[in-house]
Amino acid sequence: MKKIFTFLVAFTVSTLIYAQLPQNFSYQSIVRGANNALLSNQKVGIKISLLKGTENGQSVYSELHTATTNANGLVSIAVGGGTFLEGNFIKIDWANGPYFVKTEIDPEVGTNYSLVTITQLLSVPYALYAANSQPGPKGDKGEKGDQGTPGKDGLNGKDGKVEFQNLRVSATGDTLFLTNGNFVIIPGLSAANTTTKPTSGYGPTIKDVDGNEYKTVYIGTQQWMGENLKTSKYSDGTPIPNVTDNTQWSNNTTGAWCYYNNSDSIGKIYGKLYNWFAVSPTTNGNKDVCPTGWHVPTDGEWTILTDYLGGENIAGGKIKEIGVLNWNNPNNNASNLTLFTAIPGGFRDNGGNSYFIGIHSYMWGSTEANLKNAFDRELSYGNGFALKSDNNKKYGFTIRCLKD
Repeated sequence: MKKIFTFLVAFTVSTLIYAQLPQNFSYQSIVRGANNALLSNQKVGIKISLLKGTENGQSVYSELHTATTNANGLVSIAVGGGTFLEGNFIKIDWANGPYFVKTEIDPEVGTNYSLVTITQLLSVPYALYAANSQPGPKGDKGEKGDQGTPGKDGLNGKDGKVEFQNLRVSATGDTLFLTNGNFVIIPGLSAANTTTKPTSGYGPTIKDVDGNEYKTVYIGTQQWMGENLKTSKYSDGTPIPNVTDNTQWSNNTTGAWCYYNNSDSIGKIYGKLYNWFAVSPTTNGNKDVCPTGWHVPTDGEWTILTDYLGGENIAGGKIKEIGVLNWNNPNNNASNLTLFTAIPGGFRDNGGNSYFIGIHSYMWGSTEANLKNAFDRELSYGNGFALKSDNNKKYGFTIRCLKD
């Protein structure tokens, strides 16, 4: 029997939370073989069981799926929408939990399953339960609160925010983090995000003014480029100077780009390195280095991403490319659960010298720290951190654009 390893990515309620009782929720997983290699572009058989009470509890619902992993080993299914085996999904009493999801996978698309994981569901059952609840009276502590924590006297609000005990909610309000480090996305919960839209997976590709094409990915309420920027022009077609001379790079205070070690072949893989003057409208002539409709993320927007993924200490692993093709060994904690696929392009310092390719990824933000420095996010091959830092504006870093 082939042993399979998998890592839970996310559960997503499939309809607006206050519209009607959802009929399914999405499940995504990275699938690996016994040698820890990704099972890419491969059809697999999956059995999903929902267990009540404990990890060894009674199965209240089970179903079968046949699905195909993508190039990153990611498989996506809708729990509640598979081939029925037992139980009734829509009659599950989510308020009478806890519940656990048991996943079994057969890479030969049969029924010779290997136990992959049993994970407690905390937020998904709540979301399904809340979808069937009614607005309660205004809260005792919040004059504007029409929804809130279920209590003995009904639903009590506080300051107009939905609150739940023992769960950590993201800053954007639409994500609940589980105790095991996974997370649940609930579209429609955030007041700033009341329309249904993707919260994970690939989006449509986009092109820059040079014609370079980029994958895009949805991560929570944001849509990101899934590749490093490669443009040699601002979005209006104005060229960004390619500065190769070290002295000129060191003395420059206007927008410029370069390749790591001025190597075209490296640039084809890791993208271009840009100084911060190419990012800031005050130094680039009020232009946008990103494609039209996209922008370099602010420091706050980077924080939304890292908070959504559980904080700076673990967010880096969820956005780093898996393996050691582009990252140096050991590339610790890399799972790329978000499909962001960050790669380590290194940087060019203010003296023009290049360092740390394969070891570190440095990605600019658009927020100025002080007259000399600006904020960025840094990833390392040695851990799963996504650290906020500030660095000299003359440094050459990679850029990931965010949709307006």
